[in-house]
Amino acid sequence: MEKNLLMENKKCFCDTGLLFENCCGLYLSGNQKAPSALALMRSRYAAYATHNADYLMETTYVSERKYYSKTEILRWAVSNKWQKLEILSFSENTVEFKAFFLDSDNKPQVHYEFSTFKFEKGAWYYLDGKFE
Repeated sequence: MEKNLLMENKKCFCDTGLLFENCCGLYLSGNQKAPSALALMRSRYAAYATHNADYLMETTYVSERKYYSKTEILRWAVSNKWQKLEILSFSENTVEFKAFFLDSDNKPQVHYEFSTFKFEKGAWYYLDGKFE
């Protein structure tokens, strides 16, 4: 709850230029489902930036969740300072992006990923990603 109050009237982490509360905040709060793979990808980036490991697990496709640890996701999210998201390309069910962050030593890093998403039972889920 405290984090939501801090985000009120602030720009969203996903770089749409919209206010967090009118962008990814809608999805992270559970008020709405992301309407596309791209919106889900953006909201997952915002979830890392706001340390919302529950959302990251919930939006991972159920058969893939066993490969992830909520504790490890949270550790990685908290240990980095998320700088910006750059969308390189997207289709109906894929998103290619770069996530820029400062690591725990305050060194600039870039995470590249080509992600695949799946739509099932009225919701989008993260399925997998190819990394460089």
